[in-house]
Amino acid sequence: MLAAVFSVFFAVAEEFSLLRAETPSNSTEIKEEKIWLPIPEPERASPIPLTSVEVSVSIYHPEPGQTDSSPFITADGSRINPKDPGKHRWVAVSRNLHKRWGGDIAFGDSIWVSGISEEMDGLYYVHDVMNSRFQNKIDILVGRKDNIMGLWHDVKLAKFE
Repeated sequence: MLAAVFSVFFAVAEEFSLLRAETPSNSTEIKEEKIWLPIPEPERASPIPLTSVEVSVSIYHPEPGQTDSSPFITADGSRINPKDPGKHRWVAVSRNLHKRWGGDIAFGDSIWVSGISEEMDGLYYVHDVMNSRFQNKIDILVGRKDNIMGLWHDVKLAKFE
């Protein structure tokens, strides 16, 4: 039955394309020309500060010793590029900061991190949560090749709306 439906569908599609090809055209052809314009950089939204949260920041690698048994899948279901995890600029937040547990930050939110270093400060995206034993902390996803280690205190966060 399914095969008959497909054959009828393809026969009708062929018939219509043959009819179009045989139709004489008196109008002039219009050539479609593609113009490539540079894509403007998005305007940065002004950060809305979180409710006076002072956090500590550390880094983590996508491996079973520092995550769960599926290190390349975050808590929101996103897949980490195993060859270059740091390129994502993703973070895991402690559960007390996440909306699911009463905080202000949700999966997919953009946060501005400042107070680490010139290289590490900047815009990050929330895709993961930390173990429940951590409070007022974020973990920045990096790869082993990034050669970044550290623990920073009194780091400021701002949430982009």
